[in-house]
Amino acid sequence: MLSDDIKLSIQTAYSGFLKKKGLSPRYGQRLMIAEIAKALAAIKTDSDDKRTSDDHVCVVEAGTGTGKTVAYLVSAIPMAQAMGKKVVISTATVALQDQIVTKDIPDLLLNSPLSFSFQLAKGRGRYLCLSQLDELMTAGGSDDPNMALWQELRAVTVDKASAELYQSLSMAVDQGRWDGDRDSWEDEIDDVVWRRVTTDHNRCTGRNCSFYDECVFYQNRGNLHKVDVIVANHDLVLADLVLGGGAILPAPEDTIYIFDEGHHLPDKALGHFSSSSYLRGTQSWLAELEKLLGSVAQTFSNTGIQTFAEQLVDPIQQLQQQLPLVQAMLAPLADQTDNFRGGFGNDSKNGYSVYRFESGEIPPELKQQAKISSVETVAVRKYLSQIAEILDDALEGDRSDINKSEAEQWYPIVGAQLARADAVDRLWQSYCRDEVASKIPAARWLNFHEVSQGIDIELCSSPILAADVLSQYLWSRCFASIVTSATIVAVGDFERFKMRTGIPSSGGFHVVPSPFDYADAGKVVIPAMDFDPSDNVRHTQFIVDFLIESGKRIATLVLFTSRKQLQEVYDLLPFEYQEIVLAQGLVAKSEIIKKHKAAIDDGDYSVIFGLASFAEGIDLPGAYCEHVVISKLPFAVPEDPVDETLSEWIKGQGGNPFMQIAVPDAAIKLKQAVGRLLRTEMDHGQISILDRRIVKKRYGKAILNSLPPFPVIVG
Repeated sequence: MLSDDIKLSIQTAYSGFLKKKGLSPRYGQRLMIAEIAKALAAIKTDSDDKRTSDDHVCVVEAGTGTGKTVAYLVSAIPMAQAMGKKVVISTATVALQDQIVTKDIPDLLLNSPLSFSFQLAKGRGRYLCLSQLDELMTAGGSDDPNMALWQELRAVTVDKASAELYQSLSMAVDQGRWDGDRDSWEDEIDDVVWRRVTTDHNRCTGRNCSFYDECVFYQNRGNLHKVDVIVANHDLVLADLVLGGGAILPAPEDTIYIFDEGHHLPDKALGHFSSSSYLRGTQSWLAELEKLLGSVAQTFSNTGIQTFAEQLVDPIQQLQQQLPLVQAMLAPLADQTDNFRGGFGNDSKNGYSVYRFESGEIPPELKQQAKISSVETVAVRKYLSQIAEILDDALEGDRSDINKSEAEQWYPIVGAQLARADAVDRLWQSYCRDEVASKIPAARWLNFHEVSQGIDIELCSSPILAADVLSQYLWSRCFASIVTSATIVAVGDFERFKMRTGIPSSGGFHVVPSPFDYADAGKVVIPAMDFDPSDNVRHTQFIVDFLIESGKRIATLVLFTSRKQLQEVYDLLPFEYQEIVLAQGLVAKSEIIKKHKAAIDDGDYSVIFGLASFAEGIDLPGAYCEHVVISKLPFAVPEDPVDETLSEWIKGQGGNPFMQIAVPDAAIKLKQAVGRLLRTEMDHGQISILDRRIVKKRYGKAILNSLPPFPVIVG
């Protein structure tokens, strides 16, 4: 129950903010504030302030323009302060995370009576590791001859361009011109180049590192557990939960999570709980690990490390014998065209082909090999863990027989090997696990990659739904969670989101309206067509003719579902029209937005051709976008192994995969695409959907009815 004091705190914060900003209250925003406050107030606790009720998850779909951030801040923070809980705000994108930290929260603190501390939180992988940087810049300069030998074996070299970049990074940190955050570096840094100068929890020596006092990660992390509000992202929250919760962020039991852009949470969770391993890549790693152990054993002779290094040799050699057998067993599957899609050269974007095990069930002989490999991988993990523990003890000063500086040098290397062993072990554990018939299966598949030695086979495994893992790691443990987004409801209900997230039915599910006047601000037009998109030649030509007839008058965003059709339409356009088109794939995404806005600012005409990534998260307010053209209903091509296995499972349960997965997914994607038109209450324009299925098919009408209430004109 909401106490009068908390009610007053929330009301005062909201009214004070509006008054200082000169804003009028929005109905949807007020409704969202009320629903969140009521949900948090309804949570029951015991004498230790631990949650005892199960109605602690509140889901709110709030249309564009509602002002979601202000709504959840003014409602959740006073409640959290009264309950003695932390607030963790989690976003799916860096852009929104930065906006909340640099704009939204400072704005609220400045213009309301609320008082709270906050801090940005990012994972180690976003920050420069000074120890890794130092090792790269002084490669070969170690006093330990075995370390030098190891560096030589790994061919640790830095090319001229990378060396210059690393020098610039180092100087920028030393001079205080850069905070070590990859996202704030002025230029884009290549992933491979960056990975060499960052670290993770397996390799970080923490306060025992020689660079700890200057460490940009720990300086930026600061007093994370002392602040009231932490702004993180979905990946960091999930990584913390995988580690047991409370390892990076506050303990889930003491946390109110706010998942903004919450529709991304299920897919993010699947990524964190999936696993994969390359057969040839693993063999190369094992050969490298065996050489590493020789160097480690010599450096730490006559210690427990030498003993464990010697014991590691046998399971490594056993694995080296097993993996070629697995390779030989699986290689023929590449020729089974029923499950083998494309060809190695047919899709330059992917560069691999896929064999999927139906319903996630693998052959008995492969399961047996997985069990054998798993036993040996567990042994590798065990001995590496024991070596890492001894090195950690040495770093703490608890081992007089081991030089601390040598332990500091070797700990990150052993930690990296342990992380690799963990990843391989997770894969084998998944492949040898016996499925219970009543449980939701895992998806299992093989990716065949062309490499210099021939074909490398990547074994993959993933849950098909995030419901179980989110229930186990998040919903069952958190004190409370608020999940919000502009696109959660699909074809009129929350069932799709419930199925994918596993949010308890006892949670609250609400829709609050956008302040936009859709009736006057825009319209949806479905032109007359006597064919559907399956007739690709006619449909592609229709798009070309439609764009030409629309004329070069207003800024337009054209969204395609396939790169192939995007290119075909572009190629068929007259040259004078091609000149004003900025097509994804030909120009970088950020450059497209920059050039498009510059053209409009100069009074010129500009058209963007984009794929799925342009249908969400792109902000083109006002004159930057007055016409959104959607080439066809965004049904996903059913080639993803996880979605295919999910479809099989639903069908096996007597369900209809098309109506339960394909249609709701298409409805969400279309709603996101339509959302590109109106970004502020002043915007106006037209949405053209060049797909008659939306009015001819029963499922199409359900999708159309799930869109914002624009007037619909059917040609």
